[in-house]
Amino acid sequence: MKIRTDFPHETRHEDVRIPLPDGTRLYARVWRPVTDEPVPALLEYLPYRLTDWTAPRDWQRHPWYAGHGYASVRVDVRGHGNSDGLPGDEYDPVELADGVAVVNWLAEQPWCTGRVGMFGISWGGFNSLQIAALAPEPLKAIVTVCSTDDRYDNDVHYMGGSVLGVDMHAWAATMLAFVCRPPDPAYVGEEWRAMWLKRLEAVEPFLHTWLSHQTRDDYWRHGSVCEDYGAIRAAVLAVGGWHDPYRDTVLRLAQHLPQDRVRGIIGPWSHQYPDRGLPPGPAIGFLQETLRWWDHHLKDVDNDVMAEPLLRSWISDSHLPATVYEELPGRWVTDPAWPSPNVTPVTYAFQGAPVVVDSPQQTGLGAGRFFPFGNDADLPPDQRDEDAHSACFDFPVPEDGGPVEILGRPSVSLALRTAAPTGQVVARLCDIAPDGSSTLVTRGALNFSARYGRDRAVEAQIGETESFVFELNGIGHAFAPGHRVRLAVSSTYWPWIWPQPDAAGFTLDPAGSSLTLPVRGPSVDAVTWEEPEQSEPLGVVFPRTLEEPRPERVVVRDVAKGEWTLEVDPKYGGTRVYPDGLEYSEDAVETYTIDESGPLSARTRSDWAIRLHRPETAWDVTVDTRSEIGCDAEDFFTTNEVVCKEGGEVVFHRTWEKRIPRTAG
Repeated sequence: MKIRTDFPHETRHEDVRIPLPDGTRLYARVWRPVTDEPVPALLEYLPYRLTDWTAPRDWQRHPWYAGHGYASVRVDVRGHGNSDGLPGDEYDPVELADGVAVVNWLAEQPWCTGRVGMFGISWGGFNSLQIAALAPEPLKAIVTVCSTDDRYDNDVHYMGGSVLGVDMHAWAATMLAFVCRPPDPAYVGEEWRAMWLKRLEAVEPFLHTWLSHQTRDDYWRHGSVCEDYGAIRAAVLAVGGWHDPYRDTVLRLAQHLPQDRVRGIIGPWSHQYPDRGLPPGPAIGFLQETLRWWDHHLKDVDNDVMAEPLLRSWISDSHLPATVYEELPGRWVTDPAWPSPNVTPVTYAFQGAPVVVDSPQQTGLGAGRFFPFGNDADLPPDQRDEDAHSACFDFPVPEDGGPVEILGRPSVSLALRTAAPTGQVVARLCDIAPDGSSTLVTRGALNFSARYGRDRAVEAQIGETESFVFELNGIGHAFAPGHRVRLAVSSTYWPWIWPQPDAAGFTLDPAGSSLTLPVRGPSVDAVTWEEPEQSEPLGVVFPRTLEEPRPERVVVRDVAKGEWTLEVDPKYGGTRVYPDGLEYSEDAVETYTIDESGPLSARTRSDWAIRLHRPETAWDVTVDTRSEIGCDAEDFFTTNEVVCKEGGEVVFHRTWEKRIPRTAG
């Protein structure tokens, strides 16, 4: 990583409040070049608190853009951080309308040329796409990283029509803890406490809403730009990583947006910006690449950014299973269109007699993290244990030929005879090395009720063989000669997929089943990137502790009870001290439990503890939350509890308990 200290422009920054049409003011930090000439503006718009939580990341890139001649602006969403107003649901109409107002406000400033770009990762990438679909006139270009065009089937809530037990729960719990944090008196003054208490009274756990919409209805269509790609008028640079759950969005945007307004990049990365150097690498000079994008679309610089191929992708070589890789072996490839003329679907027919698939409830504990962040235990370990709980179909790669290289989304067609009206099927694509080790390449799932579409719930016909067709997540991977391509099929996948009430599994008939791989032909591709660079870090200090660090992922089996527990430390950031004196600490533990008695034993729990402390003013605030989900055959039942203290005194305590009917989940 190169730390850049010399730039074409000197810079300055200031904190401002951006007025909205209804009188609400959003808190913003603006980095600008020291110049008398107006410049384009870049906007990053998030709920994640610019004065503390994202501050280290913000200082890596906003000053860098300012040094290259842009006003780079970081804004907190209404009801979050130091912004006025009350919090709402994620990407709700108010958030998006506010974002449009911010874009227009930036364009009207005397220091702005009237041209605006948006960028962001995850939430900021989501609302960049969604605001682009609202087409405010000044918004000319966006860079959307690790984001989705489909809020139902490619987000943290559902997968193949099934409830994502792992992140439906974990992210709702995370956001409950985040939304309950107070404004900071160092930035908003004495009104912080009144703002906080008013905010807390308005809190409603996201989980209630998300779990109440179990099919792809109007709630999920809102904000899903796949409903109308034509609404997007801005130029879109879409970026993802093969170890990020949102990578398929890059392929869909490359396919559906006009080629003169879109480019795609998919690397080996996790849910991180590609310049940060977090595993798995290699990292790239991402800021320089985006600068070319901004220069062309916001400054009319005649560079070659739109002469780049439509899609630049990383294809990993075969590698042994591990939960972290500093760098993966592989290469970059280019494709002029998507679907690519370089990719041909190749179908592999299954062989053998019908097989009963009735996987143990704990199948899936080796799935790895739904959102890899570059931590040591994020990625799936050796899949041999998971494969033993699945029906496996192997296809050898000849030793005397080249690798089988795939790019895109594999698909399966499975002839299943179900023993119950509800259930799900999970397919994992694995790379089997000569030593027998099994590396997870990609996977997909389908809720039986969603086989005719995600917008409806149709029970399976007991005792009848039906065709279940679905895609796996996209991937770039080369199966080496002498290896085997394995398709492993299971009926459970806990805790990623919340189990259905019936645990009867299904019978798979190989005679009517197949795997189709997107096989890419050999090519010689020239892709080069600059060395990663960023601006000087903020100078946050991470205090050392004498305590033994908690393991990131621990699986515990109670043999006598037949109970399996997965305990996860998400490791979002821990304790840190900021240059302005703020001491910030957070601790989180997620627990997923199931026992061998059946699917109704599934339950989840998440505990968060957050403290914000300014020793020089004796400001000391804590937020503690507990979130749980359990179920019976008819309902989910949820509990959410929040306890907020100031100086050790409880100022807010509320518990929500709710039963939500299982309509499709």
